[in-house]
Amino acid sequence: MWKEAEEFLLKDKYIAPLVKKWGHCSVKPIKKLLYFQDLVEAIANQQLSGKAASTIFGRVKDMCNGKIGPKVILKLSETKLRGAGLSYAKIKYIKDLSSKVENKELKIDKLDKLSDNEVIAKLVQVKGIGTWTAEMFLMFALGRPDIFPKDDLGINKAMQKLKLKNSNRWKPYRTVASWYLWRSLENR
Repeated sequence: MWKEAEEFLLKDKYIAPLVKKWGHCSVKPIKKLLYFQDLVEAIANQQLSGKAASTIFGRVKDMCNGKIGPKVILKLSETKLRGAGLSYAKIKYIKDLSSKVENKELKIDKLDKLSDNEVIAKLVQVKGIGTWTAEMFLMFALGRPDIFPKDDLGINKAMQKLKLKNSNRWKPYRTVASWYLWRSLENR
């Protein structure tokens, strides 16, 4: 999917070694019917380690019989969701998302038709979804090519390591460049 991006990035002295080391970028859009679940998972996983996040989200998914949707979430009690390990704040956020999707205030199945800025503007109206979460959605759910999450800790760490100040050199493929920057922090 990212052949053109990888060819472009192979010409950049900072990213080329990472492309060679890590191979093809694995970012690809998800199916529309998973948009809602992806956002619920993003909220549930905020500020948690990978294992804890996975466990809690797995419990929520089990409560929904594997099919996380706004109607199902709205029917779940706060007590039940707390039992899964969600904080009160995250329950409030997930219920807000569910309510906005259910009453069509957020037309989740139309997000792929909007510009990057429009997607961010729509998503940040949901309690608990900020710019960073919206950018992750753009990158990993919609597969948008030119997203650069400048406030991401890993991205900042990788940029410091490379002694770079901005990402403009990688336009219009900053999503793929970001993927390689994250990979550069892994031990391999």
